[in-house]
Amino acid sequence: MVHEFTLPDVGEGVAEGELVSWLVEEGDEVTEDQPVAEVETDKALVEVPSPVNATVQELHWEEGDVVPVGDLFVTYAVDGDDESEGAAELEGEPDEAVDADAADDGAVGNSGAETTEIETPQDRVFAPPRIRRLAREEDVDLAALEGSGPGGRLTAADVRAAATGEQPVEPAQAEAPASAQPIDGTAEASEDVSSASDSEPSNTAPADLESADLESADRERTLAAPATRRLAEEMGVDIDAVPAVEERDGEAFVTAEAVEQYAEAQRHAQQADREAVASSESTATKGTDFAPGERERREPFRGVRKTIADAMVESKYTAPHVTHHDEVDVTALAETRERLKSRADEQGIRLTYMPFITKAVVAALKEFPEMNAVIDDENEEIVYRDYYNVGVATATDVGLMVPVLEDADQKGLLQLSSEMNELVQKARERTISPDELRGSTFTITNVGGIGGEYATPILNYPEAGILAIGEMTRKPRVVTDEDGEESIEPRSVLPLSLSFDHRLIDGAVGAQFTNTVMEYLEHPELLLLE
Repeated sequence: MVHEFTLPDVGEGVAEGELVSWLVEEGDEVTEDQPVAEVETDKALVEVPSPVNATVQELHWEEGDVVPVGDLFVTYAVDGDDESEGAAELEGEPDEAVDADAADDGAVGNSGAETTEIETPQDRVFAPPRIRRLAREEDVDLAALEGSGPGGRLTAADVRAAATGEQPVEPAQAEAPASAQPIDGTAEASEDVSSASDSEPSNTAPADLESADLESADRERTLAAPATRRLAEEMGVDIDAVPAVEERDGEAFVTAEAVEQYAEAQRHAQQADREAVASSESTATKGTDFAPGERERREPFRGVRKTIADAMVESKYTAPHVTHHDEVDVTALAETRERLKSRADEQGIRLTYMPFITKAVVAALKEFPEMNAVIDDENEEIVYRDYYNVGVATATDVGLMVPVLEDADQKGLLQLSSEMNELVQKARERTISPDELRGSTFTITNVGGIGGEYATPILNYPEAGILAIGEMTRKPRVVTDEDGEESIEPRSVLPLSLSFDHRLIDGAVGAQFTNTVMEYLEHPELLLLE
């Protein structure tokens, strides 16, 4: 049976996603929920899982393609459909002859009374079609081999070892030069299927290219994955000049890591030349991403950066923004956090100021429900929410992401801190799931982490408010003691910048909301009541 799998909605209502890499090849056996591809969404790099236990029959897109949601993505052969090498369909007469390879692939006959007995899944030989073809060429019985690949799948190294009588090489080092260093992970698929598909990918890391001879590699033909070729183009690298430490069918195979290391080595060499020739030039250490003599460089405006830009435009030109600025004395908060840090450390949790700020924001949202509401423009309604999901704006290498702390009002400081640290780390590593990036009702962004004081943050539309936290600094403040005596003391001061949708929030409400947040931060013991 053929199962046609369309690309699901891998983001929050996105219409398309960019296929970054395939994690399987045609002919591979996959299990339900096994990742088969990496797709870049509006906010993250997500893995697309297989919906069934099956064999990959056809991959319908190339790496780098932008795939519309709902379009045919992968065709699977389920329940033993034979997808390999044009094998005959076993839907004819029950006694129709079947070759051994087709039986191995689990092909099934019709439902007639005298159908050929089908081998159980436990007896199946897990090998893609190209491995079966290699086994026939080498006259090797696949059933007699023990697979060294994932899930017991047979590899080309297993077949060749059986053909030559040698011991199979460890999977991580199979078909790689002895000098290559093994790493965990899945090698990228080759772009040239006809030339490289007969060889099992080698999971090896490129050798250190820092001191490599940059002119030593000069090939007319290089095998590489589409994503690797695109990376080479973006970095201005001639892929035929990159030293290769892997081979497939006797031809050089270049990985993305090799391209990056080669480009880095080139940059170092070019930098050294510039410094030697013009050490007094002020621009000698700047713009090293540009090729010599290059004054402009273009790259596609797409992916996460394009999606962020579209969201910013929609927010700015839909909701009229107003930003209210203020600052709060958080000396008591700083002292409270300092006392609690050791307790948090004992539980392996790094306690920052953000959980305190989150609790203060949630308390203020309860007093001013307009700030937790949203305007439904289509139905011309104001939607009030009785749940508090706080987004935490996070800067990553690919742009701004907003992980969401769900039901923040129901969690304590340590739980908020632990979940926040985990979500931020996952966002920066691009392992965060789409579900963890959606559903926020209010957003907090910390500009103080990079030394900022005040900001005019743009709403995470359609939310009604976003609070920017500036850098905490020590400033002189007039302090009144219990006896009414005034003195000037150094205090810890935190700048706040609240942007809100002026269609829904009046200026007075915005200021009152900020004052409430400030009250909780200035007197952190009030958070015990929440």
